[in-house]
Amino acid sequence: MKTHALIAAIILALAGSAFAAGDKHDHAHEHKPLHGGVVVEVKDMDYELVARPDAMQLHLRDHGKAVDISKASAKLTLLAGTEKQEVELKPAGDKLEARGVFKVAANTKVVAVVSIAGKSSTARFVLK
Repeated sequence: MKTHALIAAIILALAGSAFAAGDKHDHAHEHKPLHGGVVVEVKDMDYELVARPDAMQLHLRDHGKAVDISKASAKLTLLAGTEKQEVELKPAGDKLEARGVFKVAANTKVVAVVSIAGKSSTARFVLK
């Protein structure tokens, strides 16, 4: 029985130290919206979604610095109640953007799949 308790203690200690070691993120930059949107962080990158009825914009920052999005793309899936809308974003200046008609009510959930240089990541938003 003491062996099981010792093993459990070792596992908990290792798990705790792994968790602490994993948080080596430099929080010298803030995760606040710079364009009036909603910000989430995924893999040390900030994704800011600006959702308007006539345009969807996605701004990307890596440790507070703008990301080169010239060869990037994104696909948004908007989920509002039982309605679903998919939107393709393309580079437009310093952001990814699509123009059209979008349902952007409060509590709409948005899943963004972003592809940059062959690597993709997923960011999830809830509109305010």
